Amino acid sequence: MSKIKYKFNTKSLTYEKVTIPMRKRIWQGLSYLATGLVFATITIMIAYKYLDSPKEKQLQREISELTLQYELLNNRMGEVSQVLDDISDRDNNIYRTIFEAEPIPASIRKAGFGGVDRYKELQGFSNSELMVETSKRLDRVSKQLYIQSKSFDEVVKLVKGKAQLLASIPAIQPIANEDLKHQPSGFGWRTHPIYKTPEFHPGMDFSAPQGTEIRATGDGVVLRADDGAQGYGNHVVINHGYGYETLYGHMLKFVVHIGQQIKRGQLIGYVGSTGLSTAPHVHYEVHKNGQIVNPINFYYNDLTPEQYQKLIELSEQSSQSFD
Repeated sequence: MSKIKYKFNTKSLTYEKVTIPMRKRIWQGLSYLATGLVFATITIMIAYKYLDSPKEKQLQREISELTLQYELLNNRMGEVSQVLDDISDRDNNIYRTIFEAEPIPASIRKAGFGGVDRYKELQGFSNSELMVETSKRLDRVSKQLYIQSKSFDEVVKLVKGKAQLLASIPAIQPIANEDLKHQPSGFGWRTHPIYKTPEFHPGMDFSAPQGTEIRATGDGVVLRADDGAQGYGNHVVINHGYGYETLYGHMLKFVVHIGQQIKRGQLIGYVGSTGLSTAPHVHYEVHKNGQIVNPINFYYNDLTPEQYQKLIELSEQSSQSFD
């Protein structure tokens, strides 16, 4: 109940009851209300700007926890990436080397992912950089794992075919030691026997009496058996697989045909002097992945260490080839 107000009338020297018109009362009420609304609005704005609500505080805690989890995940993926790098290095330099497989280049193992919009859904947040970097690392690790898995699949196949690989590598001499007439002429620069000029000799010459048996140095398939190559006369080329090919030149005759399956030690022809040759011998070459290599590195299957060392010394001493 509102109090009754009085005011003192100085003229009549009496107290008179104060009567406030209704209109004025309404305006006073509205002014009080407006003032209160203004202060309330200012208070709420300040509170929203500088004070967090319980829900916002909870969301902030969750964001902080997620950020920490992302950072921990980044660190763990860094450790996983280091382990993968170590596995990749061992794969290239040990496993694939043992089984004579080409190493996988780092450009393939660590190739990036295409597309500028790949991570666009992660943009526009306060932690976008962290989320994008984590996603990129995860993608890189996933791709490395996939490539490494495929590499191990290949190595497993190579392991299963190891026996065939060992049988296919040209690992013996084409002519047995007891059948040799002279020391072999080695791989490298030699004096040409006809032109008497320095010339690179791409194989080894094994001198033996005409008609001496020539044996295949590894399992394979006959690729050529003809006299069509200039200078080699009657010759045979065997494809051993795994990047290996061998050539046997200047034969008296060959006893194999194109497409024939050959086993190591199998008779393929006889020593002769056909083609550009000065004496009966077999010119022997080894090719690996299309490149001519020194055959001296492959006679480990039928020679003792002492015989092998002696053969190296003799081949290096020879200054002239037979073809």
